[in-house]
Amino acid sequence: MNGIPFPDISPEIFSLELGGFTFALRWYALAYIVGMVIGWRVCVAALRRPRLWAGDPPMEPEATESLLTAIVLGVIGGGRLGYVLFYQPAYYLAHPLEIIRIWDGGMSFHGGFLGVVVALVWFSRRHKVHLGPVGDMVAMVAPISILLVRCANFINNELWGRPTDLPWGVIFPGAAAQDCGDMLTLCARHPSQLYEAGLEGLLLGAILLLGGFRWGWLKQRWKIFSVLLIGYGASRFLLEFVRQPDAQFVSPGNPLGLALQVNGWGLTMGQLLSLPMILFGLWLLSYSRRRAAPA
Repeated sequence: MNGIPFPDISPEIFSLELGGFTFALRWYALAYIVGMVIGWRVCVAALRRPRLWAGDPPMEPEATESLLTAIVLGVIGGGRLGYVLFYQPAYYLAHPLEIIRIWDGGMSFHGGFLGVVVALVWFSRRHKVHLGPVGDMVAMVAPISILLVRCANFINNELWGRPTDLPWGVIFPGAAAQDCGDMLTLCARHPSQLYEAGLEGLLLGAILLLGGFRWGWLKQRWKIFSVLLIGYGASRFLLEFVRQPDAQFVSPGNPLGLALQVNGWGLTMGQLLSLPMILFGLWLLSYSRRRAAPA
């Protein structure tokens, strides 16, 4: 049996019994909280450095508290609705009351991203600030949360990859170890959560933070936002080739979990949702460069 045994880490950090109710703090929830708090403080640091911006900073550092609240609501609302609409619409149409049960799991990055965009538009209009610089600032810190949440996905034993015989494959417990097609023994899988943490979180985050604090990207409106779209979309598109598709897309006639098939070629749902991000990001990057070019 090749592969690395899954580490014995509980998804719960601790739990408390209070008046007949159980309160548990999970790594997944902590990842969101810590990621957003770190991102908030990085935004404050950027706003306190006028030299990073083309003109004055787009907002006062104190206003980031209201921005953080709007983003939290956008992530939760958009992430949950995105999962419902993109991945299991039929199920939740039959069980509408379960849509609000976010504690049972089920969040979509692409839905959460759209929720954040809505939150940014609302915030910019409500506080009368320019959308572009604020969007770039938020995009610059977004990979911090992505990194931590993908690590939490690994701890939760979810979103694992396809079977592999590579030496760094991980033997995940439960269904992941058994559902390996015609393999007769427990099989190892790609730790796709850690791949995503490395590409979409660590590498992309380092590029965007260097771009904002060292390379003057915050002076070029929409540049950081467009690089986030392209970087995340391309990383997710490539990693879908080693990521196990969601169970609702897998069937004997569709073992690859393709959501769109044309003449024998197909795309997974993750790839289908990432393509518009890449294309719009390329257009937005071109627009940013034309805007920055001298007349």
